[in-house]
Amino acid sequence: MVWRKQCQEIANSGPVFLTVYVTVVVGILLSSFYVLSAIYSSGGSSGASSWSLPPASNSQLRDQAPNSSQLTAVGQVLVPASLPETKLKRPIWQAPSSGSEMPPPKTFQLTKELVEQRVRDNIIIVTFGNYAYMDFILTWVKHLTDFGLNNLLVGAMDTKVMEALYWKGIPVFDMGSHISFVDAGWGTPKFHKIGREKIILLDTILAFGYELLMCDTDVVWLKNPLPYLLRFPEADVLTSTDQLVPTVTDDRLENWQQVGASSNIGIFFWRATDSAKNFTEEWKDMLIANDKLWDQTAFNQLMWRQLGPSVDEDSGLVYAYDGKLKLGLLPASIFCSGHTYFVQAIYKQLRLEPYAIHATFQYAGTEGKRHRLREAMVFYDPPEYYDSSGGFLTFKSSIPKELLLDGKHNIETHFSLINYQLKQIRTALAIASLLNRTLVMPPLWCRLDRLWYPHPGVLPGTMTRQPFLCPLDHALEVNVMSNELPEDEFGPGINFREYSFFDNPSVPRHVKESWLDVELCQEGSQNCYVSNSTSRSGALKFPKRSNEEMFKAVFSSFKDVKVIQFSSMQDAFLGFSDKAREERFRKRVKRYAALWCCVQNHIPGHIYYDMYWDEKPGWKPVPPQTREDDYPPW
Repeated sequence: MVWRKQCQEIANSGPVFLTVYVTVVVGILLSSFYVLSAIYSSGGSSGASSWSLPPASNSQLRDQAPNSSQLTAVGQVLVPASLPETKLKRPIWQAPSSGSEMPPPKTFQLTKELVEQRVRDNIIIVTFGNYAYMDFILTWVKHLTDFGLNNLLVGAMDTKVMEALYWKGIPVFDMGSHISFVDAGWGTPKFHKIGREKIILLDTILAFGYELLMCDTDVVWLKNPLPYLLRFPEADVLTSTDQLVPTVTDDRLENWQQVGASSNIGIFFWRATDSAKNFTEEWKDMLIANDKLWDQTAFNQLMWRQLGPSVDEDSGLVYAYDGKLKLGLLPASIFCSGHTYFVQAIYKQLRLEPYAIHATFQYAGTEGKRHRLREAMVFYDPPEYYDSSGGFLTFKSSIPKELLLDGKHNIETHFSLINYQLKQIRTALAIASLLNRTLVMPPLWCRLDRLWYPHPGVLPGTMTRQPFLCPLDHALEVNVMSNELPEDEFGPGINFREYSFFDNPSVPRHVKESWLDVELCQEGSQNCYVSNSTSRSGALKFPKRSNEEMFKAVFSSFKDVKVIQFSSMQDAFLGFSDKAREERFRKRVKRYAALWCCVQNHIPGHIYYDMYWDEKPGWKPVPPQTREDDYPPW
């Protein structure tokens, strides 16, 4: 062989040349090892974070793959054409040294040189937001770095979030937006301004020549998405959609001929092709010309102006933008919306592994998004979230079979099921308030879906099962529950947690092991009396229909117990002794109830939930009969 002949020639040339050759080879090997160590050691470094966060699992590590769009086929296996390259300055999560000063503003200007510091194999992953979304941004970064991805940047839309991210060791740049620190509600002028900033950012990075995965901050990555995206090297753009009815049952792209929903630009991947750049320029011009046009609407108008034909028989790509651009629609079963993940759980039913959750199709604003992601145990909170100073209260929500499973799934049976659960939650909120504990919500079951428009209960063609475990925002105003209300009018606030709280590995062991079970019993039955003594099993028997004084007398002895779990909340509490406090409590929790939407063939079509439905004889779930009757029951 040629290499053997060359080695023989070197050996015959004398010891000096052999020594030089060996030295050179060893030097190359050591240099390669050093470079590769520097590249890959930065991805999982989270020691500088102020949280105690779970490490990447073995399955997550298996999902790590070469992040290169230049893949070479060797037999049937795709391998990287070259080793990954990066020009990182400092590992993510490695905070600046203590005592150092904030760099000057020009340091954070978006330039090609700044992006180049983070790019890996010509790919950059970007999100953006203001300080109101700080915890979303940290969650976004943490998931990606757990997968070993460090080629990311965060666009800061205000100085407060820019400084906060810098001091946490997260690569950040200044978008120059000067948007206020507070949340920008959907459809507001600030919301539209953010959309325009997004397109300008996209246009800028594509002009640098880099491939870009851009997503909103309310996206959580569950799996490294780059290997999937790089399966489609011919695509100019890959985008998520609002499709609710699956068009494929595996991990192929959606069948564009069957997709009836709009593209959702909360997740999209761009290649720096002329077609993509031309599209972005026209898109940007449309938005500048009309400051009230939603960026996503403009995207769909342009992209879908002429859709088809297919690019080929196999890839799933389609010609779009008047045939000038190759588009792929990411499958909603694994690049999930808030509906396909939380309501339909398509990925579970089809036995697929989801790549992302985008917190859409939800209610109660930003707080609703947080709560859903917490229910899925994918949102990162600081340690104090998992160890409330006053301890926790929870209960077993035992639902009668006839309410959950029997009969037809219609408005009447749905409201009977929800009302039964609301009554128990109402009682639990009162006891949590009385004992100054944080209420861990029970799982909420629904028979009917909730949408913004008339529907027959569940949308035809979707994979929604009945009944289904539904997000809390389907029946309760999570934003109202989370916001501060004046105490003199609504009584003390009541903290709460998601139903999956105790399954979360972030809950400390000392919380889970400090536990008291309370068994409600009928007063007068054997061993059922007011006492702070537990049974041999460690449970505390406590009479039903107890008053405030009985609760205080017994549970004052268990203030140091972290978790108190009741066997039920059915008839557990008679109410507050202080009528003024009772009235303030009622005023508070009445505002917690949300609405269901929407019946067909009636305007308005929504029906309000009522926390005190049981106090109104003959109460029935019917929509307001006229516009004048359309107001919540408080």
